[in-house]
Amino acid sequence: MRKAMGFSAALAVVGLLMVGTSLAGAATPRWVTHVDKYPGGISGGVRAYLDQGVTSAKSGLSPRSSAASPAAPFNNVQVNGLDSNPKVPQNETQVVANPNNPDIAIAAANDYVNGGVQIYRTTNGGQNWSTQFRSSATRETGDFCGGGGDPALTYSERDRAFYLAQLCFFRAFAPSEVEVFRSTDNGLTWSPARRGAYPISNFSSSLGDFNPAVFFDKEQITVDNNPASQHYGRLYVTYIKFHILPNGFSDYCPVALAYTDNIDPNGDGNLGDASRKRTQVVPDDPGGPGVGPSANQGAQPVVDDRGGVNISYMSEDCNTSIDRAIYMRRSFSGGATFGVAHRIDKPGQWKDNPNPDDLLPQKNARWPASTSAPLVFDPVDHSLNYIVQNNINRATSGADISFTKSTDQGHTWSDMTTVSVTGTGAPAPRDQFLPWMDVDPEGNLHAIWFDNRNDPGNVLIQTFQGDSTDGGTTWANRNISSSVWNPNTSFFSSGAFAGDYNGIASPEGVIYPIWTDGRNSPGPPNGDTDIWTNVEFVP
Repeated sequence: MRKAMGFSAALAVVGLLMVGTSLAGAATPRWVTHVDKYPGGISGGVRAYLDQGVTSAKSGLSPRSSAASPAAPFNNVQVNGLDSNPKVPQNETQVVANPNNPDIAIAAANDYVNGGVQIYRTTNGGQNWSTQFRSSATRETGDFCGGGGDPALTYSERDRAFYLAQLCFFRAFAPSEVEVFRSTDNGLTWSPARRGAYPISNFSSSLGDFNPAVFFDKEQITVDNNPASQHYGRLYVTYIKFHILPNGFSDYCPVALAYTDNIDPNGDGNLGDASRKRTQVVPDDPGGPGVGPSANQGAQPVVDDRGGVNISYMSEDCNTSIDRAIYMRRSFSGGATFGVAHRIDKPGQWKDNPNPDDLLPQKNARWPASTSAPLVFDPVDHSLNYIVQNNINRATSGADISFTKSTDQGHTWSDMTTVSVTGTGAPAPRDQFLPWMDVDPEGNLHAIWFDNRNDPGNVLIQTFQGDSTDGGTTWANRNISSSVWNPNTSFFSSGAFAGDYNGIASPEGVIYPIWTDGRNSPGPPNGDTDIWTNVEFVP
């Protein structure tokens, strides 16, 4: 059961220097003021927790489970077999497979019943999935977080373990943290809340309290799985550090990194005692008159076969969702320091959605480019590969999906090419958005995205998959969803939200595309989205 507002007592018990006065006073967190006043910066996954439908739907919910089952004519399978009565949405999903047994995969998604994530597990190649729940808790007080999610997943070869990261925050209190959970039995059980690792927290030992000026957003996680690397097994967690003034304005929001070589040094299963280090990938810098602040979003980390840590990110305003350019930095020192920034997009080849709320035409939901733009490493040609929503051709083909790659460790990047194409190779009509990408052991690239091409009204969504066998030069597109859905009726009546990203994993012989889908939504007032997949076995 979630604890009530016992923050002050808890702080006193653990012997902190000061009582958490900002908590006891129930002051409105600055991130809430930021979201109320500014259209961007902090991601949609966090913003969704202020939706009136989310808060009102929590009253009167009761558990309800159902079997995950396939739906013809495709191999579409509903992943989430656990919901509530009445149903509320799940969205924003990732997936990762066990490379030593590709029939085992773990996925996770936001769940608005309990303010955390649902975790999904398959042991038969995605034909059936089990569902369990995991909520974050603050390290200092043990209170379960009022909001969370934004799941991120990875698998460690050294540890033979899955790792799951998610946010922890509150609507009425200042704590902001990231918690990491571990499973060493292929996702059957996970480290409990309050015993996870905490890569970052806004608790200040000098204040003896949580720092209300700092809020952490949009974490991602990866691991060094190269046995020859001197940092083999090192876990890396990226996040965006928002510094927010009392009036809600964020004066800087740079990319940062936390990393550890041993998430459980005592061997007692308490991940909270992990030794960790942190690096500012981009420095904290509010700038000065005429100088822009350090402002980023959508940090995506990947480790290459030399042990280099590569992080891509958007140059995005802290208070709007306008992305100016795409950059990446590489660390040669296991995350301790980073080299200079290299620009991924070439002038005139990429453009962000000009809408400061990240709204696309006809669809009343945020569809950001920054938080759904993954960076992946191809072990066959030793390249970095990047995929992103592109609005450069908005007047003729709407939002497209574009691709670029680097074969020199990110120093230079190829011209952007279009992934979302018709049979003739032309950019697909209407909007395509929320892409994700992975590479299989043979070097073939696989991507998924949401697609409006078959709806003249540019509203109804299908999920498309793109595959490239020539390193991203050409792409074959196909619809992998057995039903369309309307995003405008698939969240709470007070607003539309389908998450900031989808997921795909492609281990040896299996492709796991996984996405948010509102095909079974009853419409307002609750709406509903579920998690679906269309698993493909590859000879």
